[in-house]
Amino acid sequence: MTDSITPSPESSSIGPDATLLLVDDDGPFLRRLARAMEARGFTVEIAESVAEGLAKAKRNTPKYAVVDMRLQDGNGLDVIEAIRERRDDTRIIVLTGYGNIATAVTAVKLGAIDYLAKPADADEVFAALTRKPGERAEVPENPMSADRVRWEHIQRVYEMCERNVSETARQLNMHRRTLQRILAKRAPR
Repeated sequence: MTDSITPSPESSSIGPDATLLLVDDDGPFLRRLARAMEARGFTVEIAESVAEGLAKAKRNTPKYAVVDMRLQDGNGLDVIEAIRERRDDTRIIVLTGYGNIATAVTAVKLGAIDYLAKPADADEVFAALTRKPGERAEVPENPMSADRVRWEHIQRVYEMCERNVSETARQLNMHRRTLQRILAKRAPR
């Protein structure tokens, strides 16, 4: 797949093992990101579901991975766990449109090195994948809104309650249906 693309100077920061697994159920985004990562020197495999991601991770565990958190057939954290069981040096980035601190912490505990909220571009993904240990990511310029802080708190409690809506509603002293509506919406900016 990468035979026709000449390696870019960026590929020197990738290393000799340039295998990259991209797991996302947004097909057009996935293919665009795959092309962009190939142009930067990666050998890319794509998966559009948890099941396909698990199969590819088990068959040929990559050195790099970018995994969407929420997929149509399950949770991308399962793919992270499968990769980490087979290879402990894989650099894994979690990419999601439902960004929140609680799932970021869970992803990092499972072995992800970074967490990017969609829409992340290829440059951000490449920078996160190739960042040297100890190097810090840039601090966002805009602080979180009050709505976002509330959302983050709800998500943290939801994760602490092991994604049990009823228990989370009890902990937050909130009606269960209200909580379900909040959880169904995208995170505020």
